[in-house]
Amino acid sequence: KEVAKIDGIILTKLDGTAKGGIIIPVQKELKVPVKYVGLGEKLDDLQLFDPNNFVDAIFE
Repeated sequence: KEVAKIDGIILTKLDGTAKGGIIIPVQKELKVPVKYVGLGEKLDDLQLFDPNNFVDAIFE
Protein backbone atom coordinates (compact mmCIF):
# COMPACT_ATOMS: atom_id res chain seq x y z
CA LYS A 1 0.00 0.00 0.00
CA GLU A 2 1.12 3.53 -0.71
CA VAL A 3 0.31 6.47 1.50
CA ALA A 4 -0.01 10.06 0.34
CA LYS A 5 0.80 12.95 2.63
CA ILE A 6 -2.25 15.13 3.20
CA ASP A 7 -1.39 18.78 3.80
CA GLY A 8 -4.83 20.35 3.53
CA ILE A 9 -8.54 19.75 3.13
CA ILE A 10 -11.01 20.90 0.50
CA LEU A 11 -14.57 20.62 1.77
CA THR A 12 -17.39 20.78 -0.75
CA LYS A 13 -21.17 20.99 -0.48
CA LEU A 14 -21.01 23.40 2.48
CA ASP A 15 -23.97 25.27 1.03
CA GLY A 16 -26.08 22.24 1.96
CA THR A 17 -24.81 21.60 5.49
CA ALA A 18 -25.83 23.08 8.81
CA LYS A 19 -23.55 26.15 8.84
CA GLY A 20 -20.54 23.99 7.89
CA GLY A 21 -20.36 22.42 11.33
CA ILE A 22 -18.43 19.46 9.94
CA ILE A 23 -15.32 21.61 9.39
CA ILE A 24 -14.11 21.57 12.99
CA PRO A 25 -14.36 17.80 13.62
CA VAL A 26 -12.73 16.97 10.26
CA GLN A 27 -9.87 19.38 10.84
CA LYS A 28 -9.38 18.10 14.39
CA GLU A 29 -9.36 14.45 13.27
CA LEU A 30 -6.95 14.90 10.35
CA LYS A 31 -4.80 17.60 11.98
CA VAL A 32 -4.42 19.54 8.73
CA PRO A 33 -5.87 22.92 7.75
CA VAL A 34 -8.99 23.46 5.68
CA LYS A 35 -7.72 25.27 2.61
CA TYR A 36 -10.78 25.59 0.37
CA VAL A 37 -14.54 25.31 0.74
CA GLY A 38 -17.14 24.69 -1.92
CA LEU A 39 -20.24 26.80 -1.48
CA GLY A 40 -22.10 25.74 -4.61
CA GLU A 41 -21.85 23.53 -7.68
CA LYS A 42 -19.80 25.74 -10.02
CA LEU A 43 -16.01 26.02 -10.13
CA ASP A 44 -16.31 29.68 -9.12
CA ASP A 45 -18.04 28.54 -5.92
CA LEU A 46 -14.74 27.07 -4.63
CA GLN A 47 -13.21 29.66 -2.29
CA LEU A 48 -10.23 29.95 0.01
CA PHE A 49 -11.31 29.06 3.54
CA ASP A 50 -11.32 32.09 5.82
CA PRO A 51 -11.74 31.11 9.49
CA ASN A 52 -12.94 34.60 10.44
CA ASN A 53 -15.70 34.54 7.83
CA PHE A 54 -16.62 31.03 8.94
CA VAL A 55 -17.05 32.11 12.57
CA ASP A 56 -19.03 35.19 11.53
CA ALA A 57 -21.37 33.01 9.43
CA ILE A 58 -22.04 30.71 12.39
CA PHE A 59 -23.34 33.61 14.46
CA GLU A 60 -25.48 35.17 11.70
